[in-house]
Amino acid sequence: MTAPDTESLGAPARPRRRPADRRGQAPVVAVVALGGALGATARYAAALWWPAQPGGFPWATFWTNVVGCAVIGVFMVVITDVWAAHRLVRPFFGTGVLGGFTTFSTYAVDIQKLVDAGHPRTGLAYLAATLLAALTAVWLAATGTRRVLKWRQP
Repeated sequence: MTAPDTESLGAPARPRRRPADRRGQAPVVAVVALGGALGATARYAAALWWPAQPGGFPWATFWTNVVGCAVIGVFMVVITDVWAAHRLVRPFFGTGVLGGFTTFSTYAVDIQKLVDAGHPRTGLAYLAATLLAALTAVWLAATGTRRVLKWRQP
């Protein structure tokens, strides 16, 4: 005996999955890579300009993350509430430039270095201060941008 045909039993047919359209994603990947290179280069320049002293508070990374988060707050309000941006603007600037500029991986490495060098209090202060300052910066920037935009409307 053979198995009954599921089509004839009224079972819905499964839609076939189309292969991922990689050519459609190529521009997105390209602008994220380009933006990431620009953002990471700016972050690296800041680290060269303001190097952290061994066992000292890593101010360049701290301020890079805080400033980057503030810019993210402004940018997200502008492209969601004000400006109908081209589809590649957000991946280029938000994910690429600002993702490359802010550096939470270096933040984690800095904390580990401070702890390993016998400066756990500085590492803990850096951990808490960066988290608090970054979240505050993005919130203040987004809230402030919305207020300014609301105030400017007739």
